[in-house]
Amino acid sequence: MAPDQSSATSRAVLANHDFRFYLVSVFLGTLAIQIQSVAVSWEIYAIARSPLALGYAGLAQFLPMVLCVLPAGSLADRYDRRLIIVISYLLQAAAAATFLGLALTHTRTLIPWYVVLALFGTTRTFASPAAQSLVPQLVPQGQFPQAIAWNSSTFQIATIAGPALGGAIYILGPAIAYGVCLVMFLAVAASLFAIRSRTPAFAPDAASSPLQRLTAGISYVAAHPLILGAITLDLFAVLLGGATALLPIYARDILHTGPAGLGLLRSAPAAGAAVVGLILGHMTIQRHAGRKLFGFVAIFGFATIVFGLSRDFKVSLAALAVLGGSDMVSVYIRSTLVQLATPDPMRGRVSAVNRLFIGASNELGEFESGLTAAWFGTVPAVVIGGCGTLAVVVFGLILFPSLRAIGGLSTVSPS
Repeated sequence: MAPDQSSATSRAVLANHDFRFYLVSVFLGTLAIQIQSVAVSWEIYAIARSPLALGYAGLAQFLPMVLCVLPAGSLADRYDRRLIIVISYLLQAAAAATFLGLALTHTRTLIPWYVVLALFGTTRTFASPAAQSLVPQLVPQGQFPQAIAWNSSTFQIATIAGPALGGAIYILGPAIAYGVCLVMFLAVAASLFAIRSRTPAFAPDAASSPLQRLTAGISYVAAHPLILGAITLDLFAVLLGGATALLPIYARDILHTGPAGLGLLRSAPAAGAAVVGLILGHMTIQRHAGRKLFGFVAIFGFATIVFGLSRDFKVSLAALAVLGGSDMVSVYIRSTLVQLATPDPMRGRVSAVNRLFIGASNELGEFESGLTAAWFGTVPAVVIGGCGTLAVVVFGLILFPSLRAIGGLSTVSPS
C-alpha cells in the first residue's frame, strides 16, 4: 500500500464512530489498569520488601486466567462481545472498590491483596478474547491492519501516562489512586454502551461435543503453524525477557528513585511503543514481515540486557523505550496475523488461546522474574532473561520456517 493510500485508510479508520468509542474504552481502561498496578505493586513491596511477593502478585492474576480463558473464548463466540466487555469492566470497578477498602483500612497482610488481584485477573480474562475479536467487526477488513496499529498505539499511550500518573497520584495516597481507577472503569463501561454495532452470535456446531467446542481454539492454533509460531515466539521471549515485575526493586534499591521514578520506568517501554505504533498507523508492512518479527524480538532481548546492567536512570529509560518500540512491532505483526488467519466464528476461541499465551508471558513472567531474582539476584535475573530471549529467536527461526517466510501481512487469510 502506498503511503498516501495508507494515510487515507488511517483517516477512514478514525472516522468510524464505533471504533472511536472503542479507542476511548481502550485508553481509559488501560490508564486505570496501569494506575492501579503501580499502586498495588508499590504497596505489596512496601509490606513485604521481597521480590517473591511481587512474583506472587503476578501468579495470583495468572492462575484464574488459566482456568477461565477457554470458557471466555467460547462465550465470546456465542454472545454479544460488546456486552461481555461491559460486564467485565463493571467487575473490574468492583475490584478497584475493594482495593480502596483495603487501603482505607490499612490492611498489612498480603492475602486479601492477592485475592482481589485474582478477581481482577479473572475479569480481565473474560474481557480479553471478546475485545480482541471485536475489532474486526468494527472496521472493514481492508482497514484492519491500521485499526490494529491505532488500537495498539492508544493502548501504549495510556500505558505511558498511566504509570507516571499513578506514581504522582500515589503520593496523594493509595485511596485516591484506587478511587480514580473506580471512576475510570465505570467510564469505560459507559463508552462501550455508546458502540452501535451488535456483534453476531454464532451457533455452536451441533456435531461437536461441548468439550470439543471449548478446545476448538487450541485445535485450530495447533493446526496452523503461522499462528502457533507467532504466539509461541511471543510467549517465551516475554516470559524470559520481561523485567517489568522487578521495576519496583530497580526504582527503590538500584536506581534509587521513588514512586514517581517507578512511574517513569513503567512508562518508558510504552513511550517507545507509542511512537512506533503511530508510525505503523500510517503504513503497512509490505515485505519480509516474518523476518522483521524475529529481528525485533532479538532487539527486545538486547535492550533487556542493557537495562539489566544499567545503573544510570537515563540509560535505563532509553533501554526500556527501545524494548517497548521493538515489542510494538512484534505485537503489531502477531495481532494482525492471528486475526486475519482466523475465521470470525473462531476468533473468540483463538483469541482466548492467544490470551493464554500472553498471560503466561506477562503474569507468569512476573512470577518467573520474582523467583529468579530471589535465586540469583535482581540484576543477574534480568540479564539471564535477556539472553534467554535471544536463544528463543534462534530456536524460533529453526522451528517455524513458515513464519520466517511471511512477506506482506495483506496476503494472510484463514485459508
